[in-house]
Amino acid sequence: MSDSTQLGEAVASGEGLQGMVADWSSDKEAFKNVPWGKAMMWVFLLSDTFIFGSFLIGYMSVRMSTVVPWPNPSEVFALNIGGTDFPLILIAIMTFILISSSGTMAMAVNYGYQRNRKRTALLMFITAGFGLSFVGLQAFEWTKLIVEEGVRPWSNPMGAPQFGSIFFMITGFHGLHVSIGVIYLTIIGRKVLRGDYDQRDDYQSVEIAGLYWHFVDLVWVFIFAFFYLW
Repeated sequence: MSDSTQLGEAVASGEGLQGMVADWSSDKEAFKNVPWGKAMMWVFLLSDTFIFGSFLIGYMSVRMSTVVPWPNPSEVFALNIGGTDFPLILIAIMTFILISSSGTMAMAVNYGYQRNRKRTALLMFITAGFGLSFVGLQAFEWTKLIVEEGVRPWSNPMGAPQFGSIFFMITGFHGLHVSIGVIYLTIIGRKVLRGDYDQRDDYQSVEIAGLYWHFVDLVWVFIFAFFYLW
């Protein structure tokens, strides 16, 4: 039996290194009926979980070990409205926006599997709009801290100097994810509106985008709890 015949049989039967490479490089759903796109998104989100987890663990370590008083989040993030300071009001609005966006994204996925193209696209655009609003409020928050409060990544007039570096690193990294998500949802929503997924009878890309967006929202819940409420 020739080498080429043996190779062909190995590939066909899935045996050996050649069979494994052929199987994994094909269009098969190798993760027990889980599409490749969804599986790879889960892998990406798992790696991102480690990064955000490391950031939050580092934040807790620095905060518990610093000998300089840590700024009170209720005072630092208070917003003056009509001469009255409202603690964490801006952060509460940002959190409400992201939680609401999770609801619209879930409805978009539901309508996607119902093949309701217009409602799916509309809800994805609304979700992206929520995300854009969140980023805008975060930019306002950063401007307020930098311009009015004098907070810098290397210094902080209100207490521990590590506050600025940790705040800008964690919220900035999350804000980057939200910004990417806005672009991602807009692109997928536009493809839905054009009917690209109707031709393939496959709306899995909407669900995959939803996985990313729900992850971004979930991470914010942890940031809100550890950074703003502690």
